Amino acid sequence: MLINIKEIVTATMVLFAVIDIIGNIPIIIDLRVKVGHIHSERAAIIAGLIMIAFLYLGKSILNLIGIDVNSFAVAGSLILFFLALEMILGISLYKEEDSNPVTASVFPLAFPLIAGPGSLTTILSLRAEYETINIVIAVIVNMIFMYIVLRTSSKIEKLIGKNGINILRKIFGVVLLAIAVKLFTSNIQGLFKM
Repeated sequence: MLINIKEIVTATMVLFAVIDIIGNIPIIIDLRVKVGHIHSERAAIIAGLIMIAFLYLGKSILNLIGIDVNSFAVAGSLILFFLALEMILGISLYKEEDSNPVTASVFPLAFPLIAGPGSLTTILSLRAEYETINIVIAVIVNMIFMYIVLRTSSKIEKLIGKNGINILRKIFGVVLLAIAVKLFTSNIQGLFKM
């Protein structure tokens, strides 16, 4: 169990890119408008716990239920794809059963937005290369940053303005769509090799 600063920094940067905290700001603001309030600490803690649990148990759980990592990533890419379509087209595909801020903090915010298929499959990939403790620290660093973004999302909204948010939403919708397509194409090949 060796703590390695280089591994922590690399894992943090990789997870930061995959989670796309800055890119999620328009979705967070949109979700806050729908439900009124988001429990920032709950969303960050739940997402962090999901990622850390998946780091230790992910492959075993998937194997136990007969799902390989590629299938999991393809399914997750489809969720990201539909979230991206919502952002780009300004439509609502996800229908809330209720507008409960506690529920919204868990789904779709903590999962699949923060601790989504991209970040979970990335965690499995990082585990093959890095010490587990370094990945755990990287997850915690990302969750602290996510918490700060969630807490300040209303200030960010005031700073950028409604038009700025709409523009950001469309731009990051296209980025999220590209991530979804990349995740899909890189993992669909693995399904056919089996």
